[in-house]
Amino acid sequence: MTSLAEAWRGVRWYLRELTGESQYERYLERHAREHAGTPPLSRREFERRRIDGLEPRPGSRCC
Repeated sequence: MTSLAEAWRGVRWYLRELTGESQYERYLERHAREHAGTPPLSRREFERRRIDGLEPRPGSRCC
């Protein structure tokens, strides 16, 4: 059962990295380190800014 649990953790980590789910957690860690004493962006505001930042440079998107 341990190897199954380890495999699941690996798959979960990969999917979170692939979808960008872990970016907010990294943002919170960096914000606490570099901007202590100021409130971080909410999850909603962070995602809005992240998505808005993608629009000017669509990369491989077709539309």
